[in-house]
Amino acid sequence: MKKRTQYVGSIIRVDFPNKGILQIEDEKVSVKNAVPGQKICFVVSKARKGKNEGRLVEVLEKSPLETEEPKCIHFGPCGGCTYQTIPYQVQLEIKEAQVKRLLDPVCKDYRFDGIKGSPLQWEYRNKMEFTFGDEVKDGPLSLGLHKKGSFHDIITTSQCQIVDSDYNRILVCVLDYFAELGITFYKKLSHVGYLRHLLIRKAAKTGEILVNLVTSTQWKPNEWEIQNLKSEDSEETETMEEFKKRLLNLKLTGRIVGILHTYNDSQADIVQSDRTDILYGQDYFYEELLGLRFKISTFSFFQTNSLGAEVLYSTVREFIGETKDKLIFDLYSGTGTIAQLLAPVAKKVIGVEIVEEAVNAARENAALNGLANCEFIAGDVLKVIDGIEDKPDLIVLDPPRDGIHPKALEKIIHFGVDRIVYVSCKPTSLARDIVILQERGYQVERVCCVDLFPNSYHVEVITLLQKA
Repeated sequence: MKKRTQYVGSIIRVDFPNKGILQIEDEKVSVKNAVPGQKICFVVSKARKGKNEGRLVEVLEKSPLETEEPKCIHFGPCGGCTYQTIPYQVQLEIKEAQVKRLLDPVCKDYRFDGIKGSPLQWEYRNKMEFTFGDEVKDGPLSLGLHKKGSFHDIITTSQCQIVDSDYNRILVCVLDYFAELGITFYKKLSHVGYLRHLLIRKAAKTGEILVNLVTSTQWKPNEWEIQNLKSEDSEETETMEEFKKRLLNLKLTGRIVGILHTYNDSQADIVQSDRTDILYGQDYFYEELLGLRFKISTFSFFQTNSLGAEVLYSTVREFIGETKDKLIFDLYSGTGTIAQLLAPVAKKVIGVEIVEEAVNAARENAALNGLANCEFIAGDVLKVIDGIEDKPDLIVLDPPRDGIHPKALEKIIHFGVDRIVYVSCKPTSLARDIVILQERGYQVERVCCVDLFPNSYHVEVITLLQKA
């Protein structure tokens, strides 16, 4: 194949993550953002024997699987969803097949329990990170999600369907306000500008809402045409006061319990805090899962589909099995959700998490739920597990997307526990780590997928490994 050459072909299948596979001139090519059965036009972006990649130019013919009308008006240009035109049951079958293709070559004689769907296909997310920008160069201010395949262009997703109406009302309110003021967004290449992200979190069970505006520290009102504020009121603090008032005047189904302003001067396009001010209320909200109550701060990790998380964690408990009088390690524990779900039926649970804010939240949550047999340690799993005096009877792993550092995995294996339950949000990382675990004496006994991300290509996988 030749780079920058245009081809036409049909998608044979889609491999995780979101790689449409075609066969052209006896060579395999992967093209993102395609659906099985589509006929597409694409341009070769990388030409290497066995590793050809292409960029989607146009869908020439729909897939026979695409029998649904998209519910969201932003579907297509927006990069947030991939499978809206495919019936939900077929989406689940696609994800199930992707995981099987990854695990079957590396696992022998394991039980595959298929995939469990999300209780909600729409309005299921409890967290969204929206980005300020423009949809076309030098166009009007936009606030929403990245255009599919674009690093720079932002589509205003004011009618997004994977969140409820409160998110969209808040987004429109915030966008209208800052557009009125003519305030600039932060440009990723020049690193100049003010508005960066809008982070909204809402609990499915309690309805509590946390709103966080993320900006740089480049407040330069003299360079903006501020028409609706008196000159003496054009300071940043006055602007944020009006921002707060507009949000609190919105008619929402939920209730805003906190409005935050985070400053982030990192050149990386990520949401992080150099400093966070509380403009109203508090910097946390409460959510409930499986009878337990969790305090969640603005940057704490928490599964983004609350009702789906109940399905996930119920399955984890089932896979773990008997825990009476057992000491459990919950590694990469986040806000301690798994640890606290296991604690009532275990001797003791020790959670390890690198994000200190999440560890503090986990400790508060354990106290909130009256669990005295949970201990949470802040630190990198690789660096801290050697210092834990307690020895586990079984281990739960729920690592970030890239999986487990090879050296950390060796230390985990060295404990020699009979059972390991591995929760993965990236099946390719899971397959890689399973190879090492099997080489070191563990056998994959059981696997189940859980869909926490309807209409997208993501999927969670739970694996039970038993020491041979």
